[in-house]
Amino acid sequence: ANGRKVTAQRQCIFRVLQGDITHPSAEAVFEAARRDVETISLKTVYQTLNDLSELGEILSLDVGTGMTRFDPNVDDAHHHVVCRRCGKVRDVYADFPDISLPDGSDLGFEVGSAEIIFRGLCAECLATGSDSASTDLAQTASASTDLAQIEAAVGSATARSSGAAATTATVAATTGSQSRNRALAVSTNGPSGQ
Repeated sequence: ANGRKVTAQRQCIFRVLQGDITHPSAEAVFEAARRDVETISLKTVYQTLNDLSELGEILSLDVGTGMTRFDPNVDDAHHHVVCRRCGKVRDVYADFPDISLPDGSDLGFEVGSAEIIFRGLCAECLATGSDSASTDLAQTASASTDLAQIEAAVGSATARSSGAAATTATVAATTGSQSRNRALAVSTNGPSGQ
């Protein structure tokens, strides 16, 4: 594995990540791995996650929750939806083929990709009551919408033309500090049932 030893600890971390849709933090991976390998250290978990990220086997994400999250889904093109209260992160399969920076705003960068992060409230946080700014995890310049509506729109085979399908997303193009807020319509075209 590119000169890295395949140890019992690393194999345990691989098993923890396999199929995990929660985008766990290093601490969450550590807690899960420690159930199987009591002697595993947090340092080993961090190092292994960073190695896997460098190898392109997982994605290292900064989605504004205050900690790096790790996504083992590197095979399917997708974006992310984040609960601004509890920090839950899930994959969103949506296609935005025409997204680009306006002419002249690339600041000399050759932009190769864009990441879209939807922000809102998950079903559990909606059920707990009010949406006060003091309970938000990430107070960013991104516009927010009801996460449950986004999940419903993404989960359906057809996007509706009102409410749920029309969302506002933060578009962070790879131009350093340049971010653009754009109104985008969600359409599904990813693996079904996710």
